[in-house]
Amino acid sequence: RRSPAAAAGVFQSTKKLFLSERVGQGQTLEFIRKNAANGLSVANMVVGLASILCSLNRWGNRGHAARGARGAAAHRGFAVPRHHHHACWLLLLGFLLDLADGAVARQLNACSALGAKLDDFADFTTFGLATAVLLQPCGVLDGLLAIAYVMAVFTRLCFFSSGIPFTYRGLPCPYASSLLASAFLLTAGNSTVLRITASVMILFMVDRGFYPHDKVLESQRWKKAVYTGGVAAVLFAPPAVAAVYCLAWSTSYIVFPFAMWSCKA
Repeated sequence: RRSPAAAAGVFQSTKKLFLSERVGQGQTLEFIRKNAANGLSVANMVVGLASILCSLNRWGNRGHAARGARGAAAHRGFAVPRHHHHACWLLLLGFLLDLADGAVARQLNACSALGAKLDDFADFTTFGLATAVLLQPCGVLDGLLAIAYVMAVFTRLCFFSSGIPFTYRGLPCPYASSLLASAFLLTAGNSTVLRITASVMILFMVDRGFYPHDKVLESQRWKKAVYTGGVAAVLFAPPAVAAVYCLAWSTSYIVFPFAMWSCKA
């Protein structure tokens, strides 16, 4: 038989273990709350890097395809479309992640300086570098256009502050990237269309015009439905359907920013 002192010791040990487990669970939940939005930003950055790799693989396959008739047939029929579909799909996924991370941070009251920096790094990687690589800069002029696009995104992220609550200055780069990725999918990477579209997007990003803060997940139900439809289109629909959906979404924001997408619309 155990003495009363031994029984009390077992009880105290069990109580401490139970309390420590509760403290550990609380710390874990607090860590998740503080870093959920940061995790989405990191995921956005990884998506952008993966899109860059897909674009580079497409170019590698293009070089191999040029060697011989058999390679050329593969280039025309399968290898290149597969890789550019992947690269564009990843950019559209990054577009959805970017819209979600800010909403998650605000809902969980987890906004921080680290989160803002991660968001900017992710935006520059996905909507700057990865989108510029998608432009297929093969010559000097194409290379200059890609550099100009990256610098427009850099300028937009670093220097354009409207000073007005819930308002951006210059077109947000996720919408420019979404429009370019959609145009790539719908035109099979037509160089002329991409050059014209990229040039127009550069002008929109640096023209210092005003655009509403896109709180899609914190606004009216129809805007949440638009986002949900975007998720369904990107994850489950054929690439052409996802491209048309995101093209219409991005174009409506660019053409009717305050009429449709302001918090008061």
